[in-house]
Amino acid sequence: MKIHEYQAKELMRKFSVPLPQGDVAFTPSEAREVAEKLQSQAFAVKAQIHAGGRGKGGGVKIAKSPQEVEKAASEILGMTLVTPQTGPEGKVVRKVLVEEVVEIEQELYLGITIDRSIACPVIMMSAAGGMEIEEIAARSPEMIKKEAVNPITGLVPFQIRNLVFGLGLDPSMVKTCSTFLVPLYRLFTEYDCSLVEINPLVITSDKRMIALDAKINFDDNALYRHSDLTDLRDPDEEDPLEREASKYKLNYIRLEGNVGAMVNGAGLAMATMDLIKNAGAEPANFLDVGGGANAEMITNGFRIILSDSRVKAILINIFGGILRCDTLAEGVIEAAKNVEIKVPLIVRLEGTNVEKGRSMLRESGIDFKVARNIREAAQLVAQSVK
Repeated sequence: MKIHEYQAKELMRKFSVPLPQGDVAFTPSEAREVAEKLQSQAFAVKAQIHAGGRGKGGGVKIAKSPQEVEKAASEILGMTLVTPQTGPEGKVVRKVLVEEVVEIEQELYLGITIDRSIACPVIMMSAAGGMEIEEIAARSPEMIKKEAVNPITGLVPFQIRNLVFGLGLDPSMVKTCSTFLVPLYRLFTEYDCSLVEINPLVITSDKRMIALDAKINFDDNALYRHSDLTDLRDPDEEDPLEREASKYKLNYIRLEGNVGAMVNGAGLAMATMDLIKNAGAEPANFLDVGGGANAEMITNGFRIILSDSRVKAILINIFGGILRCDTLAEGVIEAAKNVEIKVPLIVRLEGTNVEKGRSMLRESGIDFKVARNIREAAQLVAQSVK
């Protein structure tokens, strides 16, 4: 689950992470009122959407008075902000964060995430603050300093010293960095975050560290432990089809192609998408119905796939292990009764009760093509959309 920058900073304040003073505003007049309370010489007006690169798209403006803040907010609110992370369709801005401008001596990058290859949280820092971490990794990977944190011992002092010295910072910054990193790492672990990112993390002229930006993502699987986070979800920032799929415990991600796919198992879903692309088509979604899917879940999965007007064909690729092939067939038949299927349907079934499943589909009257293997299935669906 993603949250807005202003929400991330509200959480950081609970852990005493140093931040600029500011508040969220939903109208230009509210933005002016926030600026008047701040009593700063300059203000940053920042669009609040679930995407980075806002400044490049005109979503961040500097103002020198509350009146200028109001004008800047009026220009940002309601705009469709397009950034490298939003895609060409962009996102509509419905709120802005108004903050004081701080004097910056140096910009750093800071990220905490999980390195699954070593099953540990990893703290990453770079002296190239303000740049996208992907750009840093591609151009100058040696500029990214990493410290893997043992989940049992936690963050220890020598690791903070390693980061400070690795970045070439003055040794006097060790204490400042420790005061900043320790509570931030505690936030990361206590809230089951998958990512905490600050870019830029700035060092001010008086040698303070301040989180000028803030991004926090949470592990959805752990949200049941954090009921206080539920209210932070912003439905306006989520894809409507993905939001609908979550109601039925379906793992659905909307993509840019025109081939709808229904698969059981994340690994098989990834392989299926690769085969669709190799066959010359593009997947319209990632939909993993999981091993415990029933007819109702499959019906809802079909309905969600077909709700995407870009879908020109559907590929069902099921390996019947936990999810039996006859259960899948029952769901397909039920979906066909409730949802009109006007696009080609290609089915590849293997595994438990496969012959029973195929027989059910043949006798259902549904117009579909049966593939003998997964490669043939991808080729059939690519031919259908062409």
